[in-house]
Amino acid sequence: MTRSINDKFDKIYNSKKINEYCATNAGVLPKDWQSKKISEIADQLIETAGESVYETVSISAGIGFVNQAKKFGKELSGKQYQKYIVLHKGDFSYNKGNSNLYPQGCIYRLNDRETAAVPNVFESFRIKDGNTDYYEQLFASGFLNRQLYSRINRGVRDDGLLNLKGSDFYSCEVPVPSILEQQKIAQIFLRCDKMIKLKEELIEEENKLKKWLMDQLLVPNGCIQLVQYNESWEKKKISEIAKVFSGGTPKSSEKQYYSDKEIPFIRSGEIGQEFTELFISKLGLSESSAKMVEVGDLLYALYGANSGECAISKINGAINQAILCIRSDQINIKFLFYILSWQKKMTLYLNIYKAVRVIFLLKLSKKVEVQFPPEELQMKIVDILSTEDRKISLLMQEVENWKQKKKALMQMLLTGIVRVNV
Repeated sequence: MTRSINDKFDKIYNSKKINEYCATNAGVLPKDWQSKKISEIADQLIETAGESVYETVSISAGIGFVNQAKKFGKELSGKQYQKYIVLHKGDFSYNKGNSNLYPQGCIYRLNDRETAAVPNVFESFRIKDGNTDYYEQLFASGFLNRQLYSRINRGVRDDGLLNLKGSDFYSCEVPVPSILEQQKIAQIFLRCDKMIKLKEELIEEENKLKKWLMDQLLVPNGCIQLVQYNESWEKKKISEIAKVFSGGTPKSSEKQYYSDKEIPFIRSGEIGQEFTELFISKLGLSESSAKMVEVGDLLYALYGANSGECAISKINGAINQAILCIRSDQINIKFLFYILSWQKKMTLYLNIYKAVRVIFLLKLSKKVEVQFPPEELQMKIVDILSTEDRKISLLMQEVENWKQKKKALMQMLLTGIVRVNV
């Protein structure tokens, strides 16, 4: 997709079409477009809540407007409420709080509420001339990031907000095609959004179906009876059917323990990945408690952000102390993966013992019991659940493809590299 964009640029700059474009403060744009300051296309909102009652909302990066009390667990407006700015459906607010997702802050349009009140530290405005769908997509694309970056004074204020004056925000310039072209551009992006939403809804439904299947298949005498298999299920502790071990971390102060590409070093957030950020040397492995795992081993995150998650290892590598490796030739390892993904006992134990050392966590394998059927039935159940996983994976890939397609279209349509027919 990136290559096609570059090809478009090359065709423009290596042809007579270059004469149809000109440099502006908003970038190189078609000559029949305008570059306008936000202050020219929008009115700053100054109406305050006063004594009127409005729902107080904040902006959550990546989500949009959220109820303030729900986001923070309590109402934060307090005495400041009267100074909150009133928004009506279709109005915009810029939250100049930085985040990993939006280092220059984020802009959202109020879509799901008729009215709301937002903190007066936000820059809130109403488009006075133009298609609001077009501007919503423009702001969401990160078009203003470069301009905002150049206007932000370095550092973050005590309240977590970026050092940016309101006047500097409103001086940022945006591309302004004709109203009709704005509408056409917005329609293309909205169709992309519709497809993304549809695929995400299908993922949600498939996940519900998978959960239901797990509830029925991973217990004896579930609603789904595979009648050809009538042998009883066994109940055993994990330690009785598998070899269980954890790893360790070579001393970071010893540079010779680490290598550029020798042994992949798997950390808890990487248990299901095909790559790792760190690599250790053979010396680092031998001089530490790090342990090797193999493709097909079951890896369980003992603690960290993904505590309780498990995955089948896709690589040969070394694990640290935050990972439990479960290796077995007595049970279908993928069946055990589904059991532990579905069963919450392990996670409960981890929550109870999250402050203790790995040696105690390893003892969990002697406490946690699993029920499992004959091998043939294990394989049948794995096949059914794996089919669902493949469906979900394909849908997730389709979502990502549509997001990448939209991103590429944004780069082309919002700069006029590609024009829509009007």
